[in-house]
Amino acid sequence: MKASEHPPRVRQRALPLKLSTAVSLMIGSVIGAVLLLVYALWYMQISNATRDGLKETALAVARTMADMPQVKRGLEAPPQQQIIQPLAQAITRRNDLLYAIVTDMQGIRYSHPDSSIIGKPFIGHDIQPTLQGKENVAINHGVLAPALRVFTPVFNDQHQQIGVVVVGISLSKVDEQIANSRWDVLLTILFSALVCALGTWSLVRGLKRVLLGLEPHEISTQFQQRQAMLHALKEGVVAVDAHGEVNLINPAAREILFSGPDKTLAHTPLLADLQTVLHSGEPMYDRELGCNGLLLISNTVPIRSQEAVVGAICTFRDKTEVSQLLQRLDGMMSYVDALRTTSHEFMNKLHVILGLLNMKSYGKLEEYVLQTAHRYQADIGDIQHRIKSPVVAGFLISKMQRATECGFTLKLADESLVPDCPNEKQVTVLVTVLGNLIENALDAMNGQAEGEIGLLLHYQDGWLSGEVSDDGPGIPENNIDAIFNKGFSTKGENRGVGLFLANQQLRELGGTLAVESEPGVFTQFFVHLPWDSKRKRA
Repeated sequence: MKASEHPPRVRQRALPLKLSTAVSLMIGSVIGAVLLLVYALWYMQISNATRDGLKETALAVARTMADMPQVKRGLEAPPQQQIIQPLAQAITRRNDLLYAIVTDMQGIRYSHPDSSIIGKPFIGHDIQPTLQGKENVAINHGVLAPALRVFTPVFNDQHQQIGVVVVGISLSKVDEQIANSRWDVLLTILFSALVCALGTWSLVRGLKRVLLGLEPHEISTQFQQRQAMLHALKEGVVAVDAHGEVNLINPAAREILFSGPDKTLAHTPLLADLQTVLHSGEPMYDRELGCNGLLLISNTVPIRSQEAVVGAICTFRDKTEVSQLLQRLDGMMSYVDALRTTSHEFMNKLHVILGLLNMKSYGKLEEYVLQTAHRYQADIGDIQHRIKSPVVAGFLISKMQRATECGFTLKLADESLVPDCPNEKQVTVLVTVLGNLIENALDAMNGQAEGEIGLLLHYQDGWLSGEVSDDGPGIPENNIDAIFNKGFSTKGENRGVGLFLANQQLRELGGTLAVESEPGVFTQFFVHLPWDSKRKRA
């Protein structure tokens, strides 16, 4: 088989270590090292303390024995070994010693566990300092076994040294006591390790609960997915923590919220909604808010953890662009409807002209054509001459026909003049405002035998001013200040939005909307907004 025929070996990627395993290993290693160090230090301390304790015990026994009158009397001339040997054996048994030996100044033993050695010289040079009157402690291998040996001088009543007392403790006994203490230390260390293991287990469970059972690599993946999602969203997203501090804002939200002169969120209605939801715990859906000249639709919901509100998040989108497109489309549809109606009228007029031609009533035909042309110039032609914006012109033609259908008249003032405007937003806002005002006027005059809506539009120095008046019943004086409030209406429920949105959009452009009314006489609205004219000024 050729080398190229071998399938490529896929390198297996090692599975990441689980969080619980990693934390347990790390904490276990640290605790294990600390406990091992503690055990070593504690063992050394206990070993030293045990040796020092046994040494002090041996010294106390030796000093006590050196001060006994029987020992002094047995060493003084003539020596009396028969007095010292029984006493030494009794002290050896009582204090669990390896031996208790008494020698004279020549090192001759007067007592020993092995009575056959009594009378023989003491073995070992560690007795020499004591023969000179000094106490000494040493570890040496004597006749019986390796031992911790304590040497104490014996003085008579005239303070003359007459011998030495040697007390020996078996090193195996020393090691046995150290071993017993070591087990106590070891049990304590094992108990501490068990407590630490339980603490580590509780810590790992707590971490897993806080991290919702996710592993570190899963958290990393989800964080990257979250960042990509936030960047891909065209909707704005803003979130706050339990203290009301903003801790999340995506690029779409930054573009919308920071597009105005105020580069902070302190005064935005979105933040106010977030604070309200944070304190009330109740969500707020489909809220219409204005920000930096844009109309936003927002949804704000609380973030809960174990039934407690720990933050709030708000998602919002720009309704202005959609509204503008819909309103522009509405204006174009009105224009198309007006043209369709006009075409039907002209078809009827053509049929009349054809009939008059067939009847050879040329005088009547001339009169009818002149009359039709005059009416065209007075209506559609006059509007197209004065209103250069096709959307606004089509809109007004449609509204004139709508007024005619309702039995009323919409009259455009002779001095009206509106140049074309390339700013679609300004055109959309004007159509929205005029549409609301004209429809409200038609609703107000509903039920009247006749009525007229007057419309004046005048452009000057980059601003368009408009007046819409009607001879309807008027607005009561106590309602004048409330008609621009959201939800206020005299037409029943689910109304009172049109004037509110119209006024809001005008304000976002820097325009104004005002009203005057005399009940039973008239109502007149005044519109003022910027208008980017295409006309070249001289």
